Amino acid sequence: HVVKFFLNLGYEEQRRRLIDRIKKPSKNWKMNPEDVRERQRWTDYQKAYQEVLDDTSNDRAPWYVIPADDKKNARLIISQIVLQQMRKLKMEYPVGSPEIQEQLMECKRILEAD
Repeated sequence: HVVKFFLNLGYEEQRRRLIDRIKKPSKNWKMNPEDVRERQRWTDYQKAYQEVLDDTSNDRAPWYVIPADDKKNARLIISQIVLQQMRKLKMEYPVGSPEIQEQLMECKRILEAD
């Protein structure tokens, strides 16, 4: 199973985060001046993202576009999707053969006598 997420950050939230990276010394390492120049091409990027999502999404591996302005909410949404996808797997613990079960019981006897 392939689960793909696109974290969609809004224009104003991106601006706020870039300013925050400049104002807080502990976040300066995240700041790249190129980000500000690239931001001027916001509309072009939005079109390109949409084309990529349209061209690479399918029934077996759809894109989940996550609103990412609110980090906690984005993480919650992603967690819910991952849980939903894992439940579809219908996983079960493997059942050991009678020989393995016998070996495990012998180990248990040894450990309990220890």
